Amino acid sequence: MRDFRPIINILGLLLCIESVALLIPMFFDLVNQNQDWKLFFFISCLTFLIGLVLYVGFKKEKIKINLRQAFLLTILSWFLIALFGSLPFIYTSSSLSFTDAFFEAVSGITTTGSTVIPNLEILSEGILVWRSLLQWFGGIGIIVLAVAILPTLQIGGMQLLHMEHDDPYEKNFTKNQ
Repeated sequence: MRDFRPIINILGLLLCIESVALLIPMFFDLVNQNQDWKLFFFISCLTFLIGLVLYVGFKKEKIKINLRQAFLLTILSWFLIALFGSLPFIYTSSSLSFTDAFFEAVSGITTTGSTVIPNLEILSEGILVWRSLLQWFGGIGIIVLAVAILPTLQIGGMQLLHMEHDDPYEKNFTKNQ
């Protein structure tokens, strides 16, 4: 039987971190007297509550994940962070559709920088800060993956290089010449 408790536990922790990050754009909207700060606060509380339930409910004394679980964790964390990250785009004054909001959040988490918003300059400061934070979290997520998570799984730079560039046809081609 597969044990998904460590994965769900880490996902809960990531949602709690995202909920704290939602307080930053809330502060910008509060300072600029934009009423979207209330929605950022509510979304932050909702995200924190769900993250806390997942973190506490699936807590293990010793968290150890294998390679298969790490891949599943990566996929689910990108999906959940983008899902909860899209809520401010839906419910604040930007009022995007779910598809557009999810696209904006995924674009931020994957650091592609693409957007479906035609006039970014008319958005509130909170939404603009939230877009920037999603980009920053996406960039820092790659660094954390490379520096912290992959070494614990005994995957280093050379293993990734060999997985990426190890081509059996290339070896046969060089031997025949």
